[in-house]
Amino acid sequence: MTKIVLLDTNPLSQVVHPKAKPEINQWLQSLQKTSTVLRVPEIADYEVRRELIRAEKHKSIARLNEFNQLVGLISINTEVMRKAARLWAWVRNQGLATASKDSLDGDVILAAQAILQLDNFQE
Repeated sequence: MTKIVLLDTNPLSQVVHPKAKPEINQWLQSLQKTSTVLRVPEIADYEVRRELIRAEKHKSIARLNEFNQLVGLISINTEVMRKAARLWAWVRNQGLATASKDSLDGDVILAAQAILQLDNFQE
């Protein structure tokens, strides 16, 4: 079975930082050696990109664009958003919360993207 790693905002922001830490580059190389597939969920791209735009971090934006082109984005679409809505409701009905009830809740959207990717990477 193919192993896939989806990058959330913190690791993604570290990867695209112009002065990425050596351990980040080593981690990426180790994934490459094991033929691990990297993908960027579009919700993570949005969360990183909006701050880079606000702070006018043009080099990091360029690195984000290059990295996304290299590894590929997992798009947000109707199927993802409907899955996210079902997950959000299910978690709430369990008496749990991942964010305030009025929040968009990017983590649930990312979880929906990850779940829906399972079909693409089953062998």
